[in-house]
Amino acid sequence: MPIGSATRAVNKLIPKRGANKLIEVLDDIPIILSLEEVLGRLQVSRQNKYIENSVRELVERVKPLAGARAIYKVSYVNNKDGDSLEIGGVKFTSRVLRVNLDRIERVFPYIITCGKEISEIAISQNDLIKSYYLDTIKDILLDSALTYLKDYLGEKHQTAQMSSIAPGSLEDWPITQQKELFSLFNKRETAIGVRLTENYVMEPAKSISGILFPTEIRFESCQLCPRERCFGRRAPYDPDLAKIYRQPT
Repeated sequence: MPIGSATRAVNKLIPKRGANKLIEVLDDIPIILSLEEVLGRLQVSRQNKYIENSVRELVERVKPLAGARAIYKVSYVNNKDGDSLEIGGVKFTSRVLRVNLDRIERVFPYIITCGKEISEIAISQNDLIKSYYLDTIKDILLDSALTYLKDYLGEKHQTAQMSSIAPGSLEDWPITQQKELFSLFNKRETAIGVRLTENYVMEPAKSISGILFPTEIRFESCQLCPRERCFGRRAPYDPDLAKIYRQPT
């Protein structure tokens, strides 16, 4: 969502002690949730009135709670060595991350959440289809919030097109490195109500994290993942691109 086309999120600047850098919190990110978008994501025709009515009911339940919060940090990349590098002084090990950031000096680690209220919307355990519809709606909220954050960073920090990569999105960058990513925020992620469990899972459940970086060519982790029948796929698998990432740096 373009920054100028809706009410701006209320932002807080959190100084990082001993440095001229800031962690910024974006509260109440505006999100417009429409029935048409949800049906489109589900690939459902409006001629199927039973499904449309079920989705409409869920959209109306979610709308009063629809919103997101984010925290991000301006960080710098250095000590690039083989398959590892440092971001904000914290070491990460991933060939894909290393290749993507090979010529990049400034990145934006982030955490986004839809909040506890969204995660606590209850659906009968026996209604798997409706649970799937609700999960899709929640994914749309997170996608919208990430798009907002990209637009916000583009305007504020004069960045070009931005791509995102997240721990756990590829075998090459395991979810265990969530610990390193969260350490960049020095527990300030509590400002948006998010915590990382001992199993590297974020709470509330509908939260995402990763690193945004400027890029001339849009990158999606899906391009390097050969897994078939993935409902969350954002881009087709590209075997030629995967070969490039396997080459020594």
